[in-house]
Parts: sequence; structure tokens; C-alpha cells
Amino acid sequence: MSWLTDYVRPKIRALYTREKPEVPENLWHQCPSCERMIFHRDLDANQRVCPHCDHHMRVGPDYRFGSLFDEGSWQRIELPKAPADPLKFRDQKKYADRLKEAQAKTKANDALEAALGRIDGLPAVIAVMNFEFMGGSMGTSLGEGFIAAARCAIKNDAAFIAVTSSGGARMQEGALSLMQMARTTVAVEEVKEAGLPYIVILTDPTTGGVTASFAMLGDIHLAEPGAMIGFAGRRVIEQTIREKLPEGFQRAEYLLAHGMIDQVVHRFELRATLARILDLLLRPDRATDARVITDVPPERVAAPTTLSVDGKPAAAADAEHDQLRK
Repeated sequence: MSWLTDYVRPKIRALYTREKPEVPENLWHQCPSCERMIFHRDLDANQRVCPHCDHHMRVGPDYRFGSLFDEGSWQRIELPKAPADPLKFRDQKKYADRLKEAQAKTKANDALEAALGRIDGLPAVIAVMNFEFMGGSMGTSLGEGFIAAARCAIKNDAAFIAVTSSGGARMQEGALSLMQMARTTVAVEEVKEAGLPYIVILTDPTTGGVTASFAMLGDIHLAEPGAMIGFAGRRVIEQTIREKLPEGFQRAEYLLAHGMIDQVVHRFELRATLARILDLLLRPDRATDARVITDVPPERVAAPTTLSVDGKPAAAADAEHDQLRK
């Protein structure tokens, strides 16, 4: 045997057969809006917002809790469990199997998680929907969790904040999922009757039965830029009303312009905005001092405005209208 056979050939073979180092698959992310690649550390440092086009990517409950609550001030709320498969539903696979797959993927029991903590020192309960769990669909378990979170807010005299992201009701639970629309509405009313603020943060997407229930019942509605918010899809609506709808009519900016939501807030400013709102609503010492109003000089007090119709005083116009009717 020669030196080439004994030494060189094994070395050459080793070069070709050596295992390549494993490279993680999630080092780079593609923006779904501008389709540019973003290094994962840069994306995380930018709060999961595309640095190129400012597209707000979807984030889960863990991120929401960590970014909205004061550091180290929050703890998860243990939510009640509902029957896993009340209808024994099956399509291409069993509903029970779909649930197990979603639970293994997200490490969560269902599509809603909640936590109790503080925002700028003020108590708050935040309930966050997870779109990664079967599209954030609303079933009986989510309804039970929402009610439990609302009552936790009442018990702790805390603001209740819902972060929505859902495709709507969960079809595998049939009419039981639709019943959650009424049940969550009642929970919201309980919060309001307790004199506590209910704030909704609408994120992409918020659609279906969630939009038709607790997502649009807030005292204040905030939304992330570009979030899709609506009930049915564009094609379904156009076929129903037989009209062409304007471009972007289900985006947060369009809804803001038409009075459906109160403010579109960038993710960078979301926590600070919530802190200001809670500061105004929960701290009684922030209420306007009545003395400020009474101390205004008389010359600066505006005269009462007299309503008019077609240039005539309102009272005269009403009298003339009554005369014509007779």
C-alpha cells in the first residue's frame, strides 16, 4: 500500500463526508409587506417592526406582556379550561388532534392568555389573543378565559385591556363558539359597571365574531398601523351589497378617518400611550380642578351660543315650523 492510498485518499474522503455545521433556520425573516430579508436580532431590536417599510409583524402574548407591563410586575392568570371537543367534530382530521397540534406549537392551552400586572405603576389586566393558535379563533375555552380575565380585573380594581388578533369564531365548535359573543359582551359590561376602563388594542388581523363582540366595545380603541379590522372579507361584502368598496377600507387608518377607532398607535409608542390613558382614568388626582374654571376672568368667558336655522333664532324657527304644520 502506498502513501497516497493509506494517507492522502482517506483525508480527501473526509473532506467530502464531513458533516456540515447546522445553521438555524430562523436567523433571517422575510417581511410579508416589502419582502426584504431582516436579520433576527435586528428585527427583535426593532420590536418586530420592519426597519425598511415599518410593517408591524404579528407577535404573541409573551411579547405583549413583556413590552406593555412594568418590568417584573406581572404574573400570568391561570385561566379555566373548557371541554376540549364538545361536539366531537371531525373534518379532514379530528378537532381534538388539531387542538393538540396547536398546543404543542404554541405551548399554550388556547388562543387567549392573560396576565395581571402594572403599567407605569397602575394596575391592569391584559388579555392577549394568539393568532398562531388556530388563527386566534374564538371557542368556549377562549370565552371562559376572557370572562375570567375580566373578573380578575374587577377583583383587583384594575383596568382591563384586550389585545385582539383573530380570524373569528371557531367553526369546529359550531353554535357554541357563537355563544361566546354574548358571554364576552356580558363580561365587558361587568367591567364597565364596576367603573373600570376597558381598552381594546386592535392588531392585525381582527375579524369575524371577535370584531362583532368584545373587540368593538371598548371605552377606547387603539390600533396598530396597517392592521386589518373588519367582519367579513372584501369579496363577500361586495357580492352582498353589489358595490365596489374603496381600497384599504378595512385598514386601521381608514377606520380612524371614519370614526370607528380613536387612535392609530405605533408599536414604539404603545406602552407610553397606555400609560397616559390609565393615568387620566385611574388617578383621581388628575381630575380637573373646579377652581381652574371658576377663576377664569368674566371677560374671557364666551357668550352662550344661540342656535339658528336659516339665519333665524332656533326658537323662532321652531315656532314657524309648527305654524306650517298646522
